Amino acid sequence: MRSFFRFFGFFILIAIPCGAVTSTDYYNHVIFDNSITPDYYYYSSGRSIFPSTVQLLSGSLPVEKKNFFTAPNALRLQWRSVAGGSWQAEVRVVSMRNRLTDFRGDTLYMWCYSPEGIPADDLPFIQLEDEEHNFTAPVTLDGITGDMPAKRWVQLRLPLSEFATASIHPFQARQLHSVHFGQGAADDTPRTLIIDEIKIDDRDAASPVAPEVRSAPRPPQNVQAKGYDRHIDISWEAIADSYLQSYAIYRSIGKQKFLPIGIQSADINRYTDFVGRSDVKASYRVKAVDRSYRQSAFSEAASASTRELSDDELLTMLQEACFRYYWDGAHPVAGATLENIPGDERIVATGASGFGIMALIVGVDRGFVTREQGIQRLTQILDFLEKAPRYHGAWSHFLNGYTAQNMLVFGMFDNGGDLVETSFLMEGLLAARQYFKGSSEAEQSIYKRITTLWETVEWDWYRHSSQDSALLWHWSPQWSWYIDHRLTGFNETMITYLLAIASPTHAVPADLYYSGWAGQSPAAIAYRSGWSGSSEGDRYLNGHSYYGIKLDVGEGTGGPLFFTQYSFMGFDPRGIRDRYTDYFENNRNLALIDLAYCEANPGHFRGYGADDWGLTASDDQLGYSAHAPDLATDNGTITPTGALSSFPYTPEASMAALKFFYRDLGDRLWGVYGPHDAFNLTRNWFSPVYMGLDQAPIVVMVENYRTGLVWQLFMSNPEIQPMLDKIGFQRDGSEKAFATH
Repeated sequence: MRSFFRFFGFFILIAIPCGAVTSTDYYNHVIFDNSITPDYYYYSSGRSIFPSTVQLLSGSLPVEKKNFFTAPNALRLQWRSVAGGSWQAEVRVVSMRNRLTDFRGDTLYMWCYSPEGIPADDLPFIQLEDEEHNFTAPVTLDGITGDMPAKRWVQLRLPLSEFATASIHPFQARQLHSVHFGQGAADDTPRTLIIDEIKIDDRDAASPVAPEVRSAPRPPQNVQAKGYDRHIDISWEAIADSYLQSYAIYRSIGKQKFLPIGIQSADINRYTDFVGRSDVKASYRVKAVDRSYRQSAFSEAASASTRELSDDELLTMLQEACFRYYWDGAHPVAGATLENIPGDERIVATGASGFGIMALIVGVDRGFVTREQGIQRLTQILDFLEKAPRYHGAWSHFLNGYTAQNMLVFGMFDNGGDLVETSFLMEGLLAARQYFKGSSEAEQSIYKRITTLWETVEWDWYRHSSQDSALLWHWSPQWSWYIDHRLTGFNETMITYLLAIASPTHAVPADLYYSGWAGQSPAAIAYRSGWSGSSEGDRYLNGHSYYGIKLDVGEGTGGPLFFTQYSFMGFDPRGIRDRYTDYFENNRNLALIDLAYCEANPGHFRGYGADDWGLTASDDQLGYSAHAPDLATDNGTITPTGALSSFPYTPEASMAALKFFYRDLGDRLWGVYGPHDAFNLTRNWFSPVYMGLDQAPIVVMVENYRTGLVWQLFMSNPEIQPMLDKIGFQRDGSEKAFATH
């Protein structure tokens, strides 16, 4: 195998100054580094017109696994340019929800490798397109580069000033959407060009310089490795260097030499090596890599082995990995939960922060971090929440982690309080109040501060008036009740009614549970049938059977699985029922319907079955969507949190899903924070992100299955049982209220 990096290239000099770039700017520069999938790159496409040809797999560019500049792969562009024909290939920027496309730099860089060499005249042209579909004129490489040498990596450096606008509106490089390659000279000869590390950057920062101008980064310190069932985690101390771009991870198995296996962006100091089997011993070294691709010296080596884990050990492995999202991946100032990673590093999600607080409890109790560390982190979060604006006690949906100010992610009307997100946050805070209630000054302070936050939420304000029969989701000091979104079950908002009735200071009447959450007014009926598209369950009660499974409550086939999880991370439904159902059994049946639907697979999607199920809200290839067991919303996307957060309801089926997600798909799905957010085997797509709303339910619901910890903590709050009594919940006499794994 060739060396990992070689420094060849053609300098194109333009005098534009650059500034230092922080590690979180990785995706403001990198267009392509590696493909998650090993066969073809999802974010690419192409087409040829006879007699010209371009090689594609399933309409996309093939992935090159043998020759790459940064491990583990690159893109292979193979074509034949013939007179009278044409071909085109496109590499798209990976879109990440809520993250602004904002490429920064003056030069387009890419590393290229040709097995046989290519004359400059025969190289493809390059054309750029932005998000508004404005585009440049083609730039031919002859005259900019020399001939492409054989069997040698060359970095092309193309000043963006060379790309003239050809569309009717100006092309905006900062909003780049695609890099296009197309037919150059019609030489009627098969050509191959391997392409890697496409990025936009500043020449002064990204072009090689002499050591006396800027030294190479120092090697990573304190490298550690820990083996699990099929993978090994490698971690190291982060390096503070504004020119740092990434880390390069090398592995040795047996007495083989160290070879490159992957890279990690500079803002993450951990890497997951999925070796795919147990009983593998491997050693690792890490190098730091700057923006001009200069590497540090090797770190010291660290070794670990994989071994077959028991089912119980697999659960701990899963919880620990997902917990890291809320520990390693928390906002550095707020300590609270980011909406998604990678994403906009400012956006803290209020509800996901409540979920993260419950995950923090589990992390402390499992020994992933110490109690002292947990206290420090929770104190940091409370400091942040106390600074954030509140709207009659409710927080906004999203907050700026640096300033604690409201962020209007969902538009200008959403600039006030969000009662549902506040209830998710308070669910976590109330569980934490019962866990961190020791005699130390720090824990007593936590208890008092959470109590103050709890008692200052004006739940009754969000009823709008004493004559209204339901709570409303939003209120804004500017727009008042403009959004006018009533809270009507069955969905994720049950916890909002429970806490509103339980409030010691701003309670709503208990009968609002039946007129609002379980209401059967014309407004409630229209709401349910409107979002579900079904009349079954539009009066709250359902009573129909799906795949032989009766559903007491819920619209249609029940909806996405997060309905059974968000309200029930703290609220323990076991052994009690209201006048309609036992919610533990109803949730179990909803999960079983989801499982049965995936086994039946009416949409004929690849992979669906007894170990590949879990339809719930997540990102998919087109954006955020609430997937459910119906053909209207199911597009083949499986979200691991759906099945994995259902462990209390379906332990055997959830364990089967865990083993499939991890052991069968782990090379594409498993990462530093556990399973990525979603995947679609039919489309060969795996999400590049993790979501704050999805990792914590795994941590917490698995713990509730194993020990009932978070259920016990939340239910021990003195306000909870009187609330249940007011609503009319009754014990059903079963033993499941006390049964844990």
